[in-house]
Amino acid sequence: MIERITPPGVPVPRGPYSPAVRAGDFIFVSGQGPIDVETNQFTFGTIEHEVTVVLDNVKRILEGCGASMADVIKVNVYLRDGGDFQAMNAVYATFFAEAKPARTTVECKFANKEMKVEIDAVAYKPK
Repeated sequence: MIERITPPGVPVPRGPYSPAVRAGDFIFVSGQGPIDVETNQFTFGTIEHEVTVVLDNVKRILEGCGASMADVIKVNVYLRDGGDFQAMNAVYATFFAEAKPARTTVECKFANKEMKVEIDAVAYKPK
């Protein structure tokens, strides 16, 4: 069974996609940018600020699906500037502690030129 999930209190999608999709015991979280959940607007700043906002949003979405960051098995990190890797990694580590998922990190170009990071995730959470 496939469920398309929009938990309350998460950023409103800016396109034709769901914040999360549950397929069986897997939860796929769409790529999250630095969106303030109170205003539903971008909140730009340092890479540390943007990674914190993004991962807070991933966490909210997972919690809205009955999962947690400890259930994440795979993460993709997209950085505008590969030079931000170490600063991103320092913040990232605070969200995952001992539960270290598999991860890919790439440098890329975003449609929004101010955005520094986007992160998507896959979690495994049996019902």
